[in-house]
Amino acid sequence: MRRLAWILMIALAPALGAQEQSDSGAIPADAAEAHQLREQIRQRWNEHVHTTLGLSDQQTAQVQATEQRFEQQRQPVRVRQRRINQDLNAELSAGTPNEDHVKQLMNERQENQLKLQQINRDEDREMQRYLTPVQRARYQEERRRFQDKVAELIRHRQQQRRQQGVGPRRGVRRRP
Repeated sequence: MRRLAWILMIALAPALGAQEQSDSGAIPADAAEAHQLREQIRQRWNEHVHTTLGLSDQQTAQVQATEQRFEQQRQPVRVRQRRINQDLNAELSAGTPNEDHVKQLMNERQENQLKLQQINRDEDREMQRYLTPVQRARYQEERRRFQDKVAELIRHRQQQRRQQGVGPRRGVRRRP
C-alpha cells in the first residue's frame, strides 16, 4: 500500500507542477482536474505520513492543518521565485546583460530564498509542539524524499518535452 501511494503521488505530481495561473489571473481550463489531482495527492500523503510516522488521529489532523496553513504562505513566495528565475535567465540570455538588473534579481532571489527558509523554520517550530523529535525527523525526511522525486519527475518531463519539441503548456504564459 505504501509503495502504491508513492507511485500514485509521483505519477500525478508532475501534472500539478505546471499548474499556474497566467499573469492575467485566469485559471487554466483544466483547473477542476488539477484540483482533484491535488486532493488525491494530499489524501495519499496524509495516509503515508500517518502510517510512516505512527501518528495518532489528533497528530495527523494537526500536521494537516499546519501543512495547509504554511503552504498558503509558501505558494506566493514560490511563484515569485519562479518569476525571478525566469527574469534572470532572460537577462543572462541577452546579448549584453544589464549588470544592475542582474544584481537586483540575484538579491531578490536570495531574499526570497530566505523567506522560504523562514516559513519552513516556523512550520517546524509549530510541529515541535505536537510531534516527538523522532516523528519530526522522519516527517522532514519523508517530505524531502517526496520533493526530490517530484522535482526529478518534473525535470524528466521537461526534458522529454524539449526533445519532442513541444511548446509551453496551455494556460502557462512564458515571459519574454
